[in-house]
Amino acid sequence: MNLEIVTPEARVYEDTVDSVVLPTTSGEINILPGHIPLVTEIQAGEIIVSKSGSGQSLAISKGFAQCVGDKISVLAENAIHIDEIDESAVEEAQKRAETALATMEKMSDEEIAMFETQVAYARAQILLKQKGK
Repeated sequence: MNLEIVTPEARVYEDTVDSVVLPTTSGEINILPGHIPLVTEIQAGEIIVSKSGSGQSLAISKGFAQCVGDKISVLAENAIHIDEIDESAVEEAQKRAETALATMEKMSDEEIAMFETQVAYARAQILLKQKGK
């Protein structure tokens, strides 16, 4: 199966894989060869990619995934490989977003959603990094 993970900034991952576990809004799903066609909403969390008997993890923010035939396409706001996560920078970003949510009085729904997304993505990165230690 061909897996492609794309953000607005870059193609984060592209390779042939054996399976992939995605964090959807309905729970984790494992996509194996021959999976039925699927379009699903992704939530912030961990993507686990299996290839040739080894696993690789990426942190991802919200987005969408599509599975058609042997191609899996993931479109997300952010995605990062576990070894590229700077835990201290992520913790600072999380604190800034949480402070903004707590102190700003008149935020639009879009601003609230943006900060909540930042917090969720930061938490996903921190959990993934701590899991990898």
